[in-house]
Amino acid sequence: MSRSDVTFDSAGIRLAGHLYLPGTPSDSPRPALVVSHPGSGVKEQAAGLYARLLSERGYVTLAFDAAFQGESGGEPHGQEDPAHRVEDIKAAVSYLTTREEVDPDRIGVLGICASGGYVLTASASDHRIKAIATVSGVDIARQFRFGADGTQDPSVFQAMLDAAATARSALARGEDSQQTFPIFPRTEDEARTMGGAHGADGFSYYCSPRAFHPRSAKFFTWTSVDRMATFDAFYDIPLIGQRPTLFIVGREAVTAWMAVEAFQRITGPKEIIWVEGASHVDLYDKPEYVDPAIEKLTEFYGAHLGAEKAAAV
Repeated sequence: MSRSDVTFDSAGIRLAGHLYLPGTPSDSPRPALVVSHPGSGVKEQAAGLYARLLSERGYVTLAFDAAFQGESGGEPHGQEDPAHRVEDIKAAVSYLTTREEVDPDRIGVLGICASGGYVLTASASDHRIKAIATVSGVDIARQFRFGADGTQDPSVFQAMLDAAATARSALARGEDSQQTFPIFPRTEDEARTMGGAHGADGFSYYCSPRAFHPRSAKFFTWTSVDRMATFDAFYDIPLIGQRPTLFIVGREAVTAWMAVEAFQRITGPKEIIWVEGASHVDLYDKPEYVDPAIEKLTEFYGAHLGAEKAAAV
């Protein structure tokens, strides 16, 4: 397996990616996968891990930083723009179709966390995507509006919309203050107090040596909030039609209700796999949970993208 740095365009913004190629030779183009990262992640974290492991199983894989995040371009940096995140996934598919190593008729997507929602929206309107899978998939708009567990007081999000409106007015006046808000608190104890075990899990992954990366988002712009307010990652799911979908969900994930809701809206071939003992974030990197997820993903993509042809060469 080899990894190379690549760049490609997404609606005028340069995206930075890592392209993974299998180490075994092939006489014909291979199936390929776009692997899209969680809302505050970068390509070097969970997306890169899954891209590498799936490349070792015979796929060309592409992990990339979303616009406004990581090494990719776009200003203001730190913005989470759901509409552009969907465009980024389509742009990644477009890039793969230009690679001679890739069979353009055998491209799938894998979305982790927030990208689990984004890949559903992208697939709904992009028929080049032939197979769709999610790991710990959520709709980031639902998570902000209702909380990770779905029980957040509605006034919390209304207050965030107030802050977003204030930030937009300040920006119009040329003021730079209060344009961003932190995603994580200062300590794991604070994260646990504010977000329970799920908050502590996220802090442990992103803010400790476990998976810390200097380019991983530690804040979002306030203007990200009102962009999320009217986004619905699940609305267009019926347009996926008869293309196959796979949902991999941790049994202990407090966010699982979102994956279940998305699964229920799928009208074509679908499967949901529960990983016993795993929380939402456990599926990002812990081998005891990632390994069975990779085995299931390999089986799924093999059945629907014909990956066994590449593996046999």
